[in-house]
Amino acid sequence: MDKDKLEELKNNYRITFATEQGKKVLEDLESRFHRDATTFSTNVNEMAFLEGQRSVILTIKKIIKESNKK
Repeated sequence: MDKDKLEELKNNYRITFATEQGKKVLEDLESRFHRDATTFSTNVNEMAFLEGQRSVILTIKKIIKESNKK
């Protein structure tokens, strides 16, 4: 993805999650997908699945944070 498209995408994330509705959706996603909770499981496949969910939330938060710095 070229730099301009990446910046546009980051801006779209920021705009989307800056709305009241977006904030509520992100809050819901964070609680459902383990942003601040352990994903430990004795079942390796389950733990990988849970960590994958968590990584999506962390990525969204990182993109929003990066776009807010500009």
